[in-house]
Amino acid sequence: MNIWHDIDPSRVTPESFTAVIEIPAGSKKKYELDKQTGLLRLDRILYTSTHYPANYGFIPRTYAGDGDPLDVLVLCSETLDPMVEVDCYPIGVIRMIDDDEIDDKIIAIPFEDPNWNYYHDIDQLPPHHGNEIAHFFEIYKSLEHKYTATSDALTRSVAVKVIKDCIERYEVHYCGKCPSKEYESEKKRLKEEKKEAKEKEKLIKDIRKG
Repeated sequence: MNIWHDIDPSRVTPESFTAVIEIPAGSKKKYELDKQTGLLRLDRILYTSTHYPANYGFIPRTYAGDGDPLDVLVLCSETLDPMVEVDCYPIGVIRMIDDDEIDDKIIAIPFEDPNWNYYHDIDQLPPHHGNEIAHFFEIYKSLEHKYTATSDALTRSVAVKVIKDCIERYEVHYCGKCPSKEYESEKKRLKEEKKEAKEKEKLIKDIRKG
């Protein structure tokens, strides 16, 4: 069984989905999905002194612009183990530029965590939560001499659209679905965003080099 593909499609919608945890909150171990086997592999130990600020994983049956399943950070009152499934809903998204690619990070909350499920949009959280996540992704590769940039945390409505697009991209890529006009329009928009991302990443590198 490969959890990326072998899950009932009804369990993954833009407004509620089953997330699969790869990395527990507080860890420096960068696990990632082995797309061939569906198991986890150790990619690396983080070079910096930072730790993952939230439980980190992916949304099955999605296909993001970087060729991987869509990333998700699950805000939760407990640390979750790798390969645990969590039923979640999105409250926001952080857009990251990494290796000239747009790399979206959905921010989600478990339905069954009473300490968190009061919140339904990123704007309801103290700003520090979004700032902490964005800061982590801006610096976590710095000692590897790799440069990243992030947006401010964007709202739930943006996150829902990102998930919807990644579900359709998965269905086009893996299930032979005919792309909709909206999908083709989104492809053009992403192409423009990638161009802008390359320019922004070059600017960041130049600034950091002094």
